Amino acid sequence: MDIALSLRIGVDLGGTKIEVAAFDPAGQILLQHRSPTPQGDYNATLDAVVELVLAAEGELGTSATVGIGIPGAESRATGRIKNANSTCLIGQPLRLDLEARLQREIRLANDANCFALSEAIDGASAGAEVVLGVILGTGCGAGIVVRGQVWVGSNAIAGEWGHNPLPWPQDDECPGPACYCGRHGCLETWLSGPGLSSDLERHTGRRLGAAEIAMLDDTDCKAAMERYEDRLARGLSQVINILDPDVIVLGGGLSNLACLYENVPRRWGRYVFSDTVATRLVRPLHGDSSGVRGAAWLWGCGETP
Repeated sequence: MDIALSLRIGVDLGGTKIEVAAFDPAGQILLQHRSPTPQGDYNATLDAVVELVLAAEGELGTSATVGIGIPGAESRATGRIKNANSTCLIGQPLRLDLEARLQREIRLANDANCFALSEAIDGASAGAEVVLGVILGTGCGAGIVVRGQVWVGSNAIAGEWGHNPLPWPQDDECPGPACYCGRHGCLETWLSGPGLSSDLERHTGRRLGAAEIAMLDDTDCKAAMERYEDRLARGLSQVINILDPDVIVLGGGLSNLACLYENVPRRWGRYVFSDTVATRLVRPLHGDSSGVRGAAWLWGCGETP
C-alpha cells in the first residue's frame, strides 16, 4: 500500500493504554481504537503499537503517516528514550525500532508536546501565540507551542515542568515526597493524581482517588483540594513568570475538575510577578483525544528545535 500523505495516524503511547486514531485532511476522526499498554515489557509494547497501526491501515485500506506521542523524550545525543515514566522505554531506540517494524519514517514527540500542539492548532487555545499545555494525570508534564510550532529545546526538555521543585514550599512540604527521578518534592509528586491521593493519606490516613477527593464534601477532602489548588497556582505561576504564555490548557484526568479553572487563577495572582495576570486557564477542547490528535499533527505542523 502506498502512503496516503493526506491521511494521518496518531498514536498516544500512555502508561496504561495505547490509543490510535486516523484523521482526514480536515482533522476529522476516521477511526479510533485503544488497547492496554503491556506493563514493563518493551518488546510487547512495540508489538502492540505496530499491531494497532497496521490494523488501522487495514481498516482504512491504505497506509498513512504515523506520529507517536510518548511519556518521555528522545535524547538528542543518543537517539534513545530518556525521562520516561514508562521506565521500560528508557534507553531504548524506540524510533528506530518502530521504523524498522513499520518500514517507514515516523515522527516521535513527548506526549505533553502532542497535547499542547493539538489544543494550539484547532483546540481550546487556537490562535494564541504562546500556549502551555499541562498534563495532570498519573504524571505531570507540559508542552510549549509557539506560533503553531512545538518548542522542543536544545536538550529536548522544554516544558518539563513536573520535575522542578514546588515553588515557595512551606515547612511541612520539605523535602517533599520521593520522585521516581531520584529527587524529592518534584511538582509531579504533588500535582499528579497519585500525588493528590498521597497528600490526603499523609494528612488523614485515608486513601481515595483524586476524582473521589474532589467530589466529596467533607472537611478532609476540602482541605486536600485547597492545598492542591494552592500548589497548582504556585507551580503555574512560576512558569508564567518565565514563559508568560497567553493560554494554559489543562489535560489529563484532573483537568476534569471544574473547580480548578476558577480557584487556581484566583490564587496565582499573589505569586505572579505582575500587577495583573492576563494568562487564561482553560479546559481542553479535544479532551482525552488531544494527545493522539497532536501526534497525528506532527505531520504538517512539526517541531521547532
